[in-house]
Amino acid sequence: MMDYIISIIKPMLEGAEMTILLFLIAIVVSIPLGFLLTLAVKSSIKPISWLAQAYIYVMRGTPLLLQLLFICFGLPLIPVIGEYLVLDRFVAACLGFILNYAAYFAEIFRGGLLAIDKGQYEASKVLGLNKWQTTTRIILPQMFRIALPAVSNESVTLVKDTALLYAVAVPELLHFAQTAVNRDFTIVPFFLAGIIYLLITLVLTLFFKWLEKRYKFA
Repeated sequence: MMDYIISIIKPMLEGAEMTILLFLIAIVVSIPLGFLLTLAVKSSIKPISWLAQAYIYVMRGTPLLLQLLFICFGLPLIPVIGEYLVLDRFVAACLGFILNYAAYFAEIFRGGLLAIDKGQYEASKVLGLNKWQTTTRIILPQMFRIALPAVSNESVTLVKDTALLYAVAVPELLHFAQTAVNRDFTIVPFFLAGIIYLLITLVLTLFFKWLEKRYKFA
C-alpha cells in the first residue's frame, strides 16, 4: 500500500501546486479589486455605483462554474471578436476566480464599512483630520479588523472551489486524483486528495487566526 501511495503522491502534489498557485493569484488580485468595487458602490456618481452593484449582483447570483465555462468556451464563440478572446485555460480560470471572488470580497468590505459607527467620522472631524487621513488612519484599519473573519472564511472556500478547475481541463489536484481512481479502481487517491486539501486549509486557517490575534490588540 505504501508503495502505491508513494507512486501516486508525486503527480498529486504537482496538482496541488497548481491549486495553490491559482489560490495565490486569485486572492492577491481579488481582494484589492473587491475593495475598489466597494468604493465604486459607495461612489456619489450614480452610474458608477449602479454598474458596480449590477456587477456584484451578477457575479454573486450566477454559479462560478458557469462563469468559468463562459470564459473558457463562451468568449471564443462571440461573433467578430471571439477569435481574439481565446485564452489559455489556466489564465481563463484565474480570470474567472478573480472576477467572481472580487464581488464577494466587495460585499464583505461593504459590510465592514457599514459596521463602523458614524461617530468615528464625526470624531475625526473634531480632531482636525481631513477625509484622506480619516479613511486611511481610522476607517480602513477598523474595516479590515471587522472584515477579517469573513475574508478568512471566503479564502478557505476559494481553496475548495479550485477543484472546479477539473471542469475546464486544468490539471489540478482533483484531476490527478480522479485519473488515478479511474486507472487503478481504488478510492485511495480521493482520500489523499482530501488530506492535501485539509492540510492547505489548515495552514490558511492558522495564518488568518494569527492575523486576527495580531489586529485584535493592534
